[in-house]
Amino acid sequence: MYLIANLPPVRCYVRKEYLYDLEKGQGEYEPCIWISVKSIKGKALYIEAMLLNYGAVYDKLPISAFVHQTDAPGDLPLDFLQIWDAFSYNITVLEKASLSKLRAKVLMKDSNLYEGTYMFTIDSCHSDPNELDVSLSQTPDEHKSFNIIKLDNGQFCAQPNNRVLFFDQSLTPGGVKVPDFKVSTHEFICEQSDKWSAGEGWSYE
Repeated sequence: MYLIANLPPVRCYVRKEYLYDLEKGQGEYEPCIWISVKSIKGKALYIEAMLLNYGAVYDKLPISAFVHQTDAPGDLPLDFLQIWDAFSYNITVLEKASLSKLRAKVLMKDSNLYEGTYMFTIDSCHSDPNELDVSLSQTPDEHKSFNIIKLDNGQFCAQPNNRVLFFDQSLTPGGVKVPDFKVSTHEFICEQSDKWSAGEGWSYE
């Protein structure tokens, strides 16, 4: 999808100060439901939500504007909840079936692990070969996906794979190892061998 994609209808609350340009409404909340997400290169992901008490739709809200509980909600800032800006205008929203509703631990900037539940993933690419690719969405060691996690502290976050651990009670052992893997820097291509060509066996007879 270009620029905007549908989101699952997540029921939550928006911090009211975001509805007043951060000028007032601190400590107040409005019930809402997520409608869509907008991806603008170099900006935070922007979520559009319907404000249920007003019947109004409000967009361009960062993930830090939302909480799923209003009693003692977390106060992690935007740059903790989403550490990378959007990479491209072209995005896909997908609930990965094998990760659906799994418990997760997220490594934040303060080096602490925050627990939560996986919801869905937003990923990006450069999809039009007739346009100049000015993003890093397809560069192996720079590309990041955004896993949307419903944090136990009442907030939501959008984090890449290398900052999230997922736990499946049937598959994951109790004492998981600490990953020490390196970021993949290679592009894997099947058609670069100079030792074989399908064209050598063609015949029209």
